Amino acid sequence: MTLQPLTPVNCAGLLQPGCSLLQLDGEVLLFGQKGWPKRSCPTGVFGIRFKRGEMKLRAISFSSDSSYLPPLRCPAICRLDPYDGLPESYLIHGGRTPNNEISSSLYLLTTDSRGCNRKLTLCCKEKELVGEVPGARYGHTMSMVQSHGKTACVLFGGRSYMPAGERTTESWNSVVDCLPQVFLFDLEFGCSSAHTLPELSDGQSFHLAIAREDCVYFIGGHSLTSDSRPPRLFRLRVELLQGSPLLSCETLETGISISSAIITRTGPTHRYIILGGYQSDSQKRMECSTVILDEKGIHFETSEPPKWIPDIIHSRTWFGGSAGEGKALLAVPTEGRPSQPDIHYFYMVSFQTEGEGKEEEGTLACSQESTDYDDSTPLEDSEELYFGREPHELEGGSDEEGDTYNEDDEEDESQTGYWIKCCLGCQVDPNTWEPYYSTELHRPAMIFCSRGEGGHWVHAQCMELSETLLLRLSQGSKKYFCLDHGGLPYQEMTPPREVIPLKRTPMKVKERRTPPTIKMSPAKKNFFRRLFD
Repeated sequence: MTLQPLTPVNCAGLLQPGCSLLQLDGEVLLFGQKGWPKRSCPTGVFGIRFKRGEMKLRAISFSSDSSYLPPLRCPAICRLDPYDGLPESYLIHGGRTPNNEISSSLYLLTTDSRGCNRKLTLCCKEKELVGEVPGARYGHTMSMVQSHGKTACVLFGGRSYMPAGERTTESWNSVVDCLPQVFLFDLEFGCSSAHTLPELSDGQSFHLAIAREDCVYFIGGHSLTSDSRPPRLFRLRVELLQGSPLLSCETLETGISISSAIITRTGPTHRYIILGGYQSDSQKRMECSTVILDEKGIHFETSEPPKWIPDIIHSRTWFGGSAGEGKALLAVPTEGRPSQPDIHYFYMVSFQTEGEGKEEEGTLACSQESTDYDDSTPLEDSEELYFGREPHELEGGSDEEGDTYNEDDEEDESQTGYWIKCCLGCQVDPNTWEPYYSTELHRPAMIFCSRGEGGHWVHAQCMELSETLLLRLSQGSKKYFCLDHGGLPYQEMTPPREVIPLKRTPMKVKERRTPPTIKMSPAKKNFFRRLFD
């Protein structure tokens, strides 16, 4: 068992709590980067390599017929093994966008092709569900079950915003536990159904979910209703019968109190190690546990933890996930060290021993804690990292220097564009910004201040402008002075010079000729009348 420090090579700003790691075609992928995608990688998906104590990223492209995949934090991610000639793929549901919107979409991510230089191209398709569809949420899990020759996906847990009718100005961004319903859907037809079980009475999120054949085990989790992490352990059995499925749930007594933990597989059978996570709001869980799934059920054993270094022991939070068979990635914030250029320290924990064989593929989901204090309360289980199988790294191949992502090549949006520090009291942070005006979508509304040399742009929200005033200023020809330059809400431009209109005399209308009339005496009129009669 080893604990090896890792050095992120010009990519530390993208590896943040809430991102996800997947593996497709033997390559580890980073999904859910911090902030919105930039020009160098418009898809927001990177290939990540662990090599010689370093982490490097490379931009991954999508096929031309792919759907747009936003960078989602803490979604539910489930790996699909190859079956019936279909390639390995990942299901992605829910999650939070950089604007803190919660998604309800379901995406299927597969490998599209590999170029002659081994560059990976992915294909992303949005899947539509019908029936009882799960709503927008994050912090939940998805697992695949197999029964009677059929395959289905099980979705459970998570958090979401309060219902629209209950949200007020003070509680607009407040989240609540989703109803403790189990959603079951098949990928072939997209039919979804919701099931309520008496054993699942409370909502939970950031729990662990491990599946074996027709059973899914839910371990631990955090409940917002009771603000606790009870030692829960549920076994959900799904029978995919002809017609309607049959679900049954059993509460087991060997549960552990844990949330946002890391789980990694260590052997050829269903054998896992759980490390990290939290057992209370102010206490990290420093122990490790071995979990074994067999025909009889689930078993827990105590394992020896790594020799934690002081940076890990004294850190207030930590996050990470499985980096392959018997490996886990850990990250701790650089608390109290502003001189450090990286936001987090990264470590690779290895549990793998010599002689252990390659495991059979399985389904697992794991979650980890948030250090985004602007979005959540301290130690709230609000961020996740998901990881896939162990990468089969290729020597040379796709790790060329020319392909390596370098965040120094990106434009610094903190100094230019929408994310500038517009004034002394600017509060707009690209990591925590949320739409304030109805006209905003992905960028904050800005207004031009005409004072100074050439003027400058400021955020409308920092200037405390109402939406009505902002719309009024954006129409017509008006000058605006920001709060740092006089504090006037706005000032009309110099009125245009009054132009005296020219007096135009109407043209005289020419005399119109009337049709000629023939003057006749009454005797002639009488003669012509008798003539024509």
